[in-house]
Amino acid sequence: MLLPILLVLASGMCHAVWSMFTKRSLNKSIFLWSIMMVSTVLLLPTLIMELWRQPPLSAGAYALLLLSIALQALYSWLLSITYEMGDLSQVYPVMRGTSTLLIPLIGVLFLKESLSVYGWTGIACMLGGFAVLSGIGSFNRRPLPAANSTGTGAGLTSYKPMLMALCVGLCTTCYVFVDKLNLQHLSPLALLEVTNIGFVAGLTPAVLRSRKLLEEWRRNRFTILLGSVLNPGSYLLFLFALQQAPLAHISPLREIGTVFATFLGILLLKERQGLRRMVCSVVIFGGILLVGIWG
Repeated sequence: MLLPILLVLASGMCHAVWSMFTKRSLNKSIFLWSIMMVSTVLLLPTLIMELWRQPPLSAGAYALLLLSIALQALYSWLLSITYEMGDLSQVYPVMRGTSTLLIPLIGVLFLKESLSVYGWTGIACMLGGFAVLSGIGSFNRRPLPAANSTGTGAGLTSYKPMLMALCVGLCTTCYVFVDKLNLQHLSPLALLEVTNIGFVAGLTPAVLRSRKLLEEWRRNRFTILLGSVLNPGSYLLFLFALQQAPLAHISPLREIGTVFATFLGILLLKERQGLRRMVCSVVIFGGILLVGIWG
C-alpha cells in the first residue's frame, strides 16, 4: 500500500503547484489550454497505437470514453472561471473537498469498497478543515447592501466563487468515477490522452475568442512549460495509484494538495487569513493520515 500512497501524495503536490501557476497567469483559459496542449500532442500517438493494436472496444466502452471527454471539457471550463473569481486558498479546498466527500461514498456504494471507522473519522476531519478553509459562514459578517440595491445580486456575487468551486468538485467526482471504469479498457497513459483531449476541447472556444495566446506565452513561457509536465503528470500518477489500490482508500489522500495549495497561496501569492488556513491544513493532514494509514 506504500507505493500507491506515495504516488497519490506526489500527485497532490503536482496539482497544487500547477494550480498556483494558473492563478498567477494573465488569462486562465489560455494558460490551462497551453499546458494541456503540449502533452495532448505528445501522447496522441500512444492512444492511437493502443487502440489500433488491441481488440475493438465495445460500444459501452466507447460511450464511457466519450463521457470522460465531456466531463473533462466541462471541468476545464469551470476551472478557468473559478480561478478568475476566487483566491487559490479560498476555492481550492472546496474544489478538492467535494470529491473527498463523494468519491469514497461512490466507491463504497457502487464499487464494493470499504472504509473503516478510522477512515470515516479521517474524512470528517478533512471536511471540517475544508469548510473552515473555504470561508463558509464568513459571508454572514459582510456588510449589508445599500438600501437602494436589491441585495440579491450582491449576495449572489459573494457566493459565486464558492458555487463555482463546488461545481468543479462535483465534476471531478464524476470524471474520477468514470475513469476508474475506463481503466478496465485502456492503460493509464492512453486514458490520460483521452482526458487531455476533453480538457483542451472545453477551453478551445475561449482561447479562440481571446486572441491573446502569444501574449500569455511571452509573459509565462517558463511556467507554461513546467505546468505542461505537472498537470498531466499529476493525474497520471493518480491513475497509476488507482490500478494498485481501492478508490475509496486513496482518493482522499490526493487532497493533501489542499495543504500544499494553502501554503503556496499564503506564502507566494500573499493571500489573507494565513494563520487560520495553516492551522486548518494541519487538521486536514491529520485526516489524510487517518484515511491513508488506517482507512
